[in-house]
Amino acid sequence: MAIRQIVKIGDELLRQESMPVTVFDERVFRLLDDMRETLEHEKGAGLAAVQVGVLKRVFIITVGKRTVELINPEIVKESGEITDDEGCLSIPGERGLVMRPAKVKVKAFDRRGNMFMLKLDGYEARAFCHELDHLNGVLYIDKRIKK
Repeated sequence: MAIRQIVKIGDELLRQESMPVTVFDERVFRLLDDMRETLEHEKGAGLAAVQVGVLKRVFIITVGKRTVELINPEIVKESGEITDDEGCLSIPGERGLVMRPAKVKVKAFDRRGNMFMLKLDGYEARAFCHELDHLNGVLYIDKRIKK
């Protein structure tokens, strides 16, 4: 495993759409392991592959006391709205209010290519949506509510 460098705002890579994972192999395993180590080092809530320079539809988030790996994730259902403060490892030193769904039901694949579903709410739903936006080239500052 290795700690990877975080791509920062201003790098056009963050504005590109990530490509689906089609092969679940050692390269994906290594990417996920490195992302986990990087996230722990940075003390973040989530990390998308694009944030470490890889344009693949992969991210990890902290759910409770565990880190969940999500490959080719998508929202199946969402409900409610909640506005709260967000930050991002790619935009150090900034924070802003963003409205997100209060609850999401999501579908994704694990590192072995097995599909699974998760129901997330509150902070975990927010983290999921934040990281999903990264996969589409969207940053939280694009959705920030102006005061």
